[in-house]
Amino acid sequence: MPAASASLAVWSAAWIAGAAAADDVLDALAPWSEAHDVVAADFGVAAETDLPTPDHAGEGLGALLVLLRRRVGPLGLDARVVLPAAGDVRGLPGPDDLRTAALTAGECTVFAGAGLAVVPAPVADGVLRWTVHVVANVPPQAHPSLADAEHDLRAGVRDAASTLAEMNVARPRDGVREEIAASLRRRPQPSWPAGTPGRPLRVLQHADEVEAILVAATGDDPGGALTSSAALARTDALRPLATAVRAARVAAVAETVRVLTAA
Repeated sequence: MPAASASLAVWSAAWIAGAAAADDVLDALAPWSEAHDVVAADFGVAAETDLPTPDHAGEGLGALLVLLRRRVGPLGLDARVVLPAAGDVRGLPGPDDLRTAALTAGECTVFAGAGLAVVPAPVADGVLRWTVHVVANVPPQAHPSLADAEHDLRAGVRDAASTLAEMNVARPRDGVREEIAASLRRRPQPSWPAGTPGRPLRVLQHADEVEAILVAATGDDPGGALTSSAALARTDALRPLATAVRAARVAAVAETVRVLTAA
């Protein structure tokens, strides 16, 4: 799914840069959940940030914005989205509990300029909890340029289609186009700040479309027609494309943050 962490990274960076209001940040996160709360990852983080620990009721998102404003460095938030997966944790800082939580969620927002990372996870119906971690050392941004990411995504689609055809494990089925369209309609529809450049938005849209195709492709086994080895081969063939989707999203968010904070 497109990441709530991407919305937080872009909108909070725009807010710190004066390109958005605090209420705009809160409104932009509404599509991801009816309610949001914020807690510290542990007692040490709670003592440093004045946030409640996870065994207490969380604060509202406004508390996170206050914390970001208080800790922002001289070069700004340096807000980034990280979309880790097993075997691919590029850009994800420690500590270990942050890595575990981010891998489980498949996403986090890293505020290198504030020494914080935030991981979202649903904790109840209609409630998305953002858990704040303190990070001392943040690795360099690990993503291709937007142009390279866009190229890699398009190439990944072609390569995956060719590989699946050669392996004869891509079976067309009735209604798949409608299934993909319905998947896209069910996704949260995030908004973006005024001044967001068009190219990153196009890349994000393309990434959403490719991910919807991936979901349809990996679920395409009517009646268990594929053998376990064929299903595994199909998964292996699609894995590079899934990586390209994540890289495209990371690069698009990075370019958006760069443009909005340079204004």
